Amino acid sequence: MDVTHALPRGAPLTYDDLQAMPDDGHRYELVDGVLIVTPAPVRLHQRAVARLLALLMAAAADEHEVLPAPFDYKISESTVLEPDLIVARKADFGEKNLQHTPVLVIEVQSPSTRRIDLGTKRLAFEAAGVPFYWLVDPDELSLTVLELVDGTYREAARVEGEGAYEASEPFFVRVVPADLVR
Repeated sequence: MDVTHALPRGAPLTYDDLQAMPDDGHRYELVDGVLIVTPAPVRLHQRAVARLLALLMAAAADEHEVLPAPFDYKISESTVLEPDLIVARKADFGEKNLQHTPVLVIEVQSPSTRRIDLGTKRLAFEAAGVPFYWLVDPDELSLTVLELVDGTYREAARVEGEGAYEASEPFFVRVVPADLVR
């Protein structure tokens, strides 16, 4: 039976509906009950994610945990996202998902996700109160750091190529965009 026949019609989708989606290599997320489906990422994207994961795990304080997608950040029953990387306090993670606000989310952009990362997801993370949102573009070799100020994301930093960004929050880590894809 096709799983789409089991989905409710005329009503927003929920976390439970999302759990019933097939494990087919696509990323399934919800924003206000609307399903977002993106294809499996390409090699360059995954290389950047892996290198960022290694950097963050080496730098993370004992109280923090860093996890790559797929891991659900359940903002509400109708908004569930899977950032490429998520950093939160260890005590805030559940076994199946994160239901507390993380301290940092990171999206590595690709042509198929750029608009979603810059628009829909940015607005959802902002509304959820995520203090830091990093956007990595492996094609442009750039890192844009957004910081939540008075409930709105403001660009705190942007580095390109061999330029380095030194984060002090949620912990110290140095990121050079070009190093993420070499």
